[in-house]
Amino acid sequence: MHEPITSEIFQVGGPFLTSHDDAAVYLIFTGANAALVDAGCGIDPSRIIDNIRSCGVMPEQIAYLLITHCHIDHIGGAGAVRQITKCRTVAHEHDAVYCETGDDTVTAAKWYGKSVSPFTVDDKLSAPVETIFLDEREISAIHVPGHSPGSVVYLFESDGQRVLFAQDVHGPLHPVLQSDQADYIRSLHRIVDLEADILCEGHFGIYRGKDEVRRFVESFL
Repeated sequence: MHEPITSEIFQVGGPFLTSHDDAAVYLIFTGANAALVDAGCGIDPSRIIDNIRSCGVMPEQIAYLLITHCHIDHIGGAGAVRQITKCRTVAHEHDAVYCETGDDTVTAAKWYGKSVSPFTVDDKLSAPVETIFLDEREISAIHVPGHSPGSVVYLFESDGQRVLFAQDVHGPLHPVLQSDQADYIRSLHRIVDLEADILCEGHFGIYRGKDEVRRFVESFL
């Protein structure tokens, strides 16, 4: 099962597609290679793989797992996905440390009554904006701290539209998650300034049209 977003982008994970605890998982397929945005909570990563196959993409075509932030509903399945697909994992260095050490507090695993499995982050982002190339197509990785120290959004142009993967625009903010309210507000303004045509959020679905995207993001200001 999958939900098409553009001709190149599909939702392959989330409560109605995989596990009820999974945040949204998105697939970008540019023809030869693909990238996955987040990996769910890890209850049943094989269902994500099955949904990738339903898009006509083989697991070995996944070149990157692009991690938006370190919380377990987004990274719990990362180790399994990395092992199955042999992809490279990408995360901001500020969150990578919690992924690699399996920190059950900052990853919010304790909130779910679970323990996160540590995994290697192959490519650690450190600049405010970095470019990832997928079949010579550009994916912009933009650091937007606040919800977590290393939260990242990914911007990709598909079918002439600017598609933004901004998983937890809504927060929440909490001291145990190392959240920072001032950073979060600045990051929301930055997300608005990106003027995305489509927003792929982690828990609230897909928003289409610049005005709808802006209204959703600004509602948290």
